[in-house]
Amino acid sequence: VQLQASGGGLVQAGGSLRLSCAASGNVFSLSDTGWYRQAPGKQREWVATATRDLTTNYADSVKGRFTISRNNVKETVYLQMNSLRPEDTAVYYCNSLTFGREYWGQGTLVTVSS
Repeated sequence: VQLQASGGGLVQAGGSLRLSCAASGNVFSLSDTGWYRQAPGKQREWVATATRDLTTNYADSVKGRFTISRNNVKETVYLQMNSLRPEDTAVYYCNSLTFGREYWGQGTLVTVSS
């Protein structure tokens, strides 16, 4: 399984971005997918999950502002980020749990200016 994240960039506080993560391997529909982020000087933290049965969960810090979704036909998971804050600045990584193994994308940088 290979994951390719995209969509990061520079945005002002209050703005929006949509991240995408395209998967390869033809097992996407059988995988749980998620987004994590790592801010400068901090540990990587979980942001959101969309399971293979389409259950979604969010970290409290993003609940109500971020939406995770997935398209099994396109084998892509998305993270719609609204009302962005400077503290959302981080490298965002997509993640896949497939047959008990974890896979990671390369990360995409999101910078929110105040």
